[in-house]
Amino acid sequence: PLTVRDYTWTQSESTVYISVPLKGIKTTNVDVICTDEYLKVSFPPFLFEAFLFGEIDEEKSEAKIGSGVAVFTLQKKKHEVWEKLFTTLDKDRQRQMREQAIVKVQNKAEEKSKAKATRIQQEKKFALETMMKLEKEERERIQKMKDEECLRATAELEVWRETQRKPAEETQKRSSSTTRHNKPDHQKTERGNVTPARKPLHNTANTATDQKNSKQKSKDLPAPRSAGCIQISFTPRVFPTALRESRVPEEEEWLMKQAEARRAADSQLDELKDLTDEERNPDWLKEKADKFFLARNYQAAVNAYSLAVKLNRKIPALFSNRAACHLKMRNLHKAVEDSSRALELLTPAVPANAPARLKAHVRRGTAFCELELYVEGLQDYQAAVKIHPENAALQADTEKIRQIIQGSTPSS
Repeated sequence: PLTVRDYTWTQSESTVYISVPLKGIKTTNVDVICTDEYLKVSFPPFLFEAFLFGEIDEEKSEAKIGSGVAVFTLQKKKHEVWEKLFTTLDKDRQRQMREQAIVKVQNKAEEKSKAKATRIQQEKKFALETMMKLEKEERERIQKMKDEECLRATAELEVWRETQRKPAEETQKRSSSTTRHNKPDHQKTERGNVTPARKPLHNTANTATDQKNSKQKSKDLPAPRSAGCIQISFTPRVFPTALRESRVPEEEEWLMKQAEARRAADSQLDELKDLTDEERNPDWLKEKADKFFLARNYQAAVNAYSLAVKLNRKIPALFSNRAACHLKMRNLHKAVEDSSRALELLTPAVPANAPARLKAHVRRGTAFCELELYVEGLQDYQAAVKIHPENAALQADTEKIRQIIQGSTPSS
């Protein structure tokens, strides 16, 4: 390194001031090592190194780096005037002091790091204890509210029971007093002789007549009817509307489509019986097909999309993505068919399915243009521009197709 010679220094009995020019080097590239007997300022390619004449107190010393200069204020351990700034040492002693300074700085940095880690750990512990204390206070407050609410509810229940008990007791008292008043007294004879009260005899003739009349009435009642099962046949109806209100041709067409779908499902059972549960999942097949498409294995992607379509024909992305595969494989008519099927499933047009409709229109329009059906392709691209009018590339493609149509159309 280049040794700095143009430094300046002054001193008093207690302090040494050293000013080292930084030669235009940024302050972030300045490295300082200071011990009791050694000072080093490194800012590559320059180096300032001082083996001090006397000992200093490094804890009380300061360094200010800025404005193109490094200024050191070193506090002497002994109040005396130094004869010079540097002391003369041999190379072995200098090397030893350098090594000791480096080890001391490293140990000091390690102690600072440990102290910092300890402080951070203590702060975390304090924060955790504070949080636990707050949570405990919150739990105690909630428990106190629960207890107060429970006591209040218990008091209200006791008051309600008391209000219900009083009318019941009054009713019971009234009923008991009424029973005592209505109870018949025993007949008392003279001089205390008690004669039991005799009940009046009922008229046995009237009782016999009543029994005879009840028997006569029971004989006049008709016999019970025999049980049976009545068969009721209804007009077979698949739709909930009445026959006179329904549209018979449309219903018959729907029934035919349902029957065809069931037959198709039955025919596919033989193909799907060897598949695992994972392979029977349309979403899993779609992800697999997407990976095949990204790997440019378009035929494998078409096979995976087709199997997913057999499992679920109501997912528009299966048809739209299979259309993209057919475009890559130049199966243009199949691309048109799959894109059209995707657009049918993406009805009604809502903002949620706008990106999917945009892709389907672009893919069908591309297939039409590849088939040189530019008018139909222009219609799809115009529909895509309506969905995303800010797409500059889409507008440019639409304008190209329009120019092709205008150039191929004969002028009148």
